[in-house]
This record gives sequence, C-alpha cells and structure tokens, in this order.
Amino acid sequence: MNDEVLAEGLSLLDWVLALGVLVAGIGVGQVLSRLIQRRAGTEGMESRLARGLGRAAVWLTTLAGLLYALAILGVRLGPLLGAIGIGGIALALAAQSILANTIASLIIQARRPFRRGDQIATNEHEGRVEDINLRAVVLVNHDGERVLVPCSAVLDAAIVNHTARGRRRTTLEVGVAYDTDLALAQRVLTEAVAGAAGVLAHPAPEVHVSGFGESSIDFALRYWHAPDMATLWRVRSAVAMAAKAALDAHGVTIPFPQRDLWLRSVPPRPRGREAEPGEP
Repeated sequence: MNDEVLAEGLSLLDWVLALGVLVAGIGVGQVLSRLIQRRAGTEGMESRLARGLGRAAVWLTTLAGLLYALAILGVRLGPLLGAIGIGGIALALAAQSILANTIASLIIQARRPFRRGDQIATNEHEGRVEDINLRAVVLVNHDGERVLVPCSAVLDAAIVNHTARGRRRTTLEVGVAYDTDLALAQRVLTEAVAGAAGVLAHPAPEVHVSGFGESSIDFALRYWHAPDMATLWRVRSAVAMAAKAALDAHGVTIPFPQRDLWLRSVPPRPRGREAEPGEP
C-alpha cells in the first residue's frame, strides 16, 4: 500500500500529510484567535478590534497551511502566487476606499481617541458615538439623526472629544447698560452663575468684561458643567435665567439694541434757483 500511487503520482501518505497540515493551520489559527480575545479582555481592548485580529490570525494561519499543503502535493506555487498577486492588485485598486476605511477603523479602535457613548465633533459633525464599524464611525447628532462618517475621514481630521475629561466649559455673553456699576454687575453675575443648577463648583465660574458693544457693555460668563449636550443646554438656560433674575433684583438694566438719530434742518430753497451739487 505504501508503494501505491494515486492521482497524478501522489501517494496516500502525501494526501494525508497535506490534509493534516491544512487542519493544523486552521487549528493554530483558532488557538491564536482565542488567545488574542482573552488578552484583549484583560487589557480593555475593543471587542470588535479583538474579533478582527482573531479572524486575521485564523486567515493567515489557514493560508500558510494551505500553501504548505499544496507544496506537499507538488503544486507549483510560483505561477499560483503570481496570479494571486495580479488579482490582488486589481482588487486593491478597485476597492481602495473599502481598504482605506477598514485600515482606518482598526487604527481608530487601537488608538481609541474616543469610545462608544462619547460626545465628539469631527468633520463638521457633532454627536454621540453609537458604533465604530469597519467602514464608518456612526454618530447620533443632537437632533436624533444618525450620521455615518467614513473612518478614513475621521482619522485624517481633527477630533474633539467633549467627554474625555468629564467636564466642559461654556461661555454666555450678557450685556448691561453703559451707566451700570460694573463692579456690582460682576459680583451679582458671579454669584448668580455659581448658584445655577448644574454649574460645577470646581473650577469656579468666572465673569469678566469682554467688550464694549453698540448698546451695552458685555460680560462673558464662563462656567463648567457635565460634558453631554443635553446638560450643556439645560445649564445654559439655568445660567441665563439666574443672571436675568439677579440683575433685575439689583436694578441693573440689560439694554435692548438702540440707535440715536440726528435730524438736520434744511432751509427751503428759493423758487427758481437750481440746486447746487450736493444740495438736497
């Protein structure tokens, strides 16, 4: 039986050995995949990234086993690898966008500039991160709409992570009349902002004169709060109402836009005389 020759001059032992190598390659890949996912769990790696690396390990070891098995069976790998290489180049050129987004997704999940649930701004879009797949970063914006931003675009653009540090600062402009006691207004506004619901005590809120407007002297109210967008709007409203109530209680006026008009009296022109250049 050892001398028996099967198809194309291959012995039964050759076929069994080739099959064994292929199965071993698949088995090694499965073991590596489990080890990667177990290590990922201990180091806090994203589960999607761990699964992707595990699948890549299975594919690579399976491919290596297949190539070695074909070599055992006497298959010439040179022409085969050449054909695979040409086909791979053609496929890569046809799927550049897919490959770019896939690689960018893996890099984003490895570097982790943000996580699911974070509030971020990137590529002129802002919202909560719902998912990071192999093609796009999925955001839910503040109007409840789902926005898919390509991973390659996210990787190449600036990323603002509003929730990474656990707090966020907002500035609200408030104007007072020009005849206001500015020291009094500053003290009143500082106390009002500090007492508004949702404003963090540390860092403490700040109130400073920011400029001279057409109708008012403007104060910048700067305060810290929780980073999510719902809290931003809720605290902003609370600060505005507290500032208005405090200024009213101390007789400080928030002026509305106004303009002064100066009317010039023009004497009547005698009859029969033509108007001079520039004369009404």
